[in-house]
Amino acid sequence: MAESLKQQAIFGIIWSSIQKFGTLIISFLSNLVLARLLSPTDFGTIGILMVFIALSGTLVDGGFGSALIQKKNPTNTDYSTIFYWNIILAIFLYAFLFLTAPAIASFYDESALSELLRVLGIILLINSFNIIQSNILTKNLKFKVLAQRDLISTSIGAIVAITLAYKGFGIWSLVVNHIVIGIIKSILLWAVCSWRPQLIFNYGSFKELFGFGGFILSSNLINTLCNNIQGLIIGKVFTIQDVGFYTQARKLEEIPSTSFSAIVVQVAYPIFSKVQNDLDKLKNALQRISMLMASFVFPAIILLIVIAKPLIIFLFTDKWSESIPYFQILCIGGIAISLQNINYSVVAALGRSRSLFKWTVIKRSLGLIFLGVGTLFGMKGLLFGVVLGSYLIYIINASLASHYLKYSLISQLRDLIGILIISVITGLIVYYLSTLLSLAHYLIIFIISIMFLLVYILLLRIFYNTLFQEIKSLVKNYLIWRK
Repeated sequence: MAESLKQQAIFGIIWSSIQKFGTLIISFLSNLVLARLLSPTDFGTIGILMVFIALSGTLVDGGFGSALIQKKNPTNTDYSTIFYWNIILAIFLYAFLFLTAPAIASFYDESALSELLRVLGIILLINSFNIIQSNILTKNLKFKVLAQRDLISTSIGAIVAITLAYKGFGIWSLVVNHIVIGIIKSILLWAVCSWRPQLIFNYGSFKELFGFGGFILSSNLINTLCNNIQGLIIGKVFTIQDVGFYTQARKLEEIPSTSFSAIVVQVAYPIFSKVQNDLDKLKNALQRISMLMASFVFPAIILLIVIAKPLIIFLFTDKWSESIPYFQILCIGGIAISLQNINYSVVAALGRSRSLFKWTVIKRSLGLIFLGVGTLFGMKGLLFGVVLGSYLIYIINASLASHYLKYSLISQLRDLIGILIISVITGLIVYYLSTLLSLAHYLIIFIISIMFLLVYILLLRIFYNTLFQEIKSLVKNYLIWRK
């Protein structure tokens, strides 16, 4: 049983990695082309609209997805009940967005927002039809199917968006991209998942799942709002163009800070739920996963800070140069963001949704205070407020996990600080060397990246040999699997 679960976890991480990084690469390449064809204002407009879509999407899921995964043996009655609830709520929320779209457009003094939001909001209805299928596949660790779904849908969406952008459809190419991806995902999930809803809506089942999912919903709703509210504030206090610069910087920063973490958490949460009664296993898993994530993410983020200027100009051209300092500041916060969700998922797997909700209210309230105070000092002040909030969230999540697993915050920080120091020292060394180079941007990026990798591996080998050997083993196993 334990060995089978371990094998499932390994293959889950591999396919989840393919899913995440595959779609990330496709989206990234698509974004490179679109960033050259469209303006920062176009991206800023979509950035504002996606805040409303993200909040509504969180409400549609309602935390029931997590509840169904966390529940040991959900029944078809459970699945059918939540399926119909998702659809009903999606219809209600789309109607709400449709009616309030003119008011939102008036608030930002952008009349185009109304029509764009009414069309983009259709994605809520589309996604409501595939949430249960996605949860069933996730619970059963069918990450290969999920990976194939995302790769196909993202590829088709990217092709359609780029084609429309070339033909002069402007911002509408971004809107259609989201809708096409949603449609393809739904079609594929219904094709590969054998589950079909029955004409059942059981109030007892709904009430039971809401007992856990209700607190997860509240926590997720607050998290989604606070993670996206920056775009709303920037669009109102500053300019929509600034939203575009912020959105592009955030997309790039999220590659190291959230992508790898999302892969691990997607696999870890159902695994944690299966062994939720063995606290020693959970503690050891948290410790190993946190250190492994840090060993990959910390150096990647420091490297991006060092090469930020040549990277952004090379990828997006000079018209996006104002996003460079935004990107560097966000990267500082990315160090904390990368470790937030793994602690959160451990507590969720233990069924402590009430505690998660209580602390989510506390940490997000403090985060909004940091954000509000930072806004008084301009865009950079706002971003530093975001960074402080990110570290606060990590500290609270880690402290909460330590309460249940007896893995103290001090112990967690002690395990990670050395990796951070090695990454920073490596960054300082290669940054000094980069000042001596006067080459084309792509050559600077290549040379500095290679130098960074070599110095970091050397330092990790000297000061963290056990961790180095574990990473080496993982890479070796992956290469063997690929063969």
